Amino acid sequence: MKFVDEAEIRVEAGDGGNGIVSFRREKYIPLGGPDGGDGGDGGSVYLIAAENVNTLVDFRYHAVFRAERGQNGMSRDCTGKKGEDCFVPVPPGTIVYAAETGEKIGDLTRAGQTLLVAKGGFHGLGNTRFKSSINRAPQQRSLGSAGEQRMLHLELMVIADVGLLGMPNAGKSSLIRAVSSARPKVADYPFTTLHPNLGVVSVDKLRNFVIADIPGVIEGAAEGAGLGLQFLKHLSRTRLLLHLVDIAPYQSEITPADAARKIMRELEKWSDELACKPRWLVLNKIDHLPDDEIDAYCQGIVDEIGWQGPVYKISALRNQGLQTLMYAVMDFLEQQKPADDIEYYEEIE
Repeated sequence: MKFVDEAEIRVEAGDGGNGIVSFRREKYIPLGGPDGGDGGDGGSVYLIAAENVNTLVDFRYHAVFRAERGQNGMSRDCTGKKGEDCFVPVPPGTIVYAAETGEKIGDLTRAGQTLLVAKGGFHGLGNTRFKSSINRAPQQRSLGSAGEQRMLHLELMVIADVGLLGMPNAGKSSLIRAVSSARPKVADYPFTTLHPNLGVVSVDKLRNFVIADIPGVIEGAAEGAGLGLQFLKHLSRTRLLLHLVDIAPYQSEITPADAARKIMRELEKWSDELACKPRWLVLNKIDHLPDDEIDAYCQGIVDEIGWQGPVYKISALRNQGLQTLMYAVMDFLEQQKPADDIEYYEEIE
C-alpha cells in the first residue's frame, strides 16, 4: 500500500430545510389557521479516527464529502427530516488544518475520536411560528441557512512510543524486523525504506510498545533534502528516540562519529522540541568487529561525539543485545507520564 501522509479535501455540510407557508383546510374547519412546519437541520461533516485506516491515500481519489440537506417543512405542522451527518474515516494521528488560513482545527489521536469540521445549516421556520394575537394568518416563513463549506489540509503523524532515527542503511529496518512482527524491506543499499513502518514490541505478555521506523535522514533533511522533510515530523509524537549508528558504514569516508553528528545537527535544525526529546545512542552491527575490540571501538565513537546519554551496543542482524535494549526501553516508557498536550474531542454518540 502506498503511504500518503498529506492530503487536501473539501467538506460541505448540508443546508437547512426551508419552512413553508400552509393553512389548515378541512371540510368543516374553513378557517383552520396556519399549519406550516419547520424545515430540518442540515447534516454536519465529522472526521472520525478509524483503526482500520492507515494512510491518507484514499483522499487522492475521493476528495469531496457532503452531508445531506435538511428536508423542507410540511403542512399539518410537520417538521422536515434532519439531514444525515457525514462521517469521514481518517487514520489515528491525523492533524486537521484549515487549508486557506493554516489554522489548526483539531488533532485525532485515538480510534473512535470525532471532530466536527463543517456544521450543518439551521432549519427554516414555517408560518405557524409567526402567528400571534394580531397576526392570525401569517404569510411569513424563513429559509434554512447554508451549511459550512471549507477546504481542509490533513497531515498524518504516526503514533508510536519509540522512534528509530539514523542515516540510510544504519539498520533501522533490520532492528524493527528483529523485535516485532513488522516486515519492512531490508537490503544492502541505502534508501531501502521509503515510508514509515510501525511494529509492536512485546517484551512479555502484558508489556508492549509501538516502535516506528522512518526513512533514513541525510544531511540537509531539515531543508528538504531526501525524504527527511517529509518524515522527520513523524518522530514528534514519540516519547523516546533510538539513534542508530552504523559502526561499519557503507561509505568508508564517513566515520560513525560523523554520521551521528550529522543527525544531531538535522534534529536541531528541524525543531528544538525534537532535539530535546530523550535519545539513546544505539551502536549497530557490532558483529563486524572481533569480540575483544567491540568495547574499545564503541567507546572511541562515544568519546569523539561527546555523548552523555545511555549507550547500547547491538547487532540487529545477529540478534545481539536486543533483549537488553527492549527491556530497558519498556522500563523507561513505564516510568514516563503520558503526554499531557494531546487535545481530545468529545465522541459523537
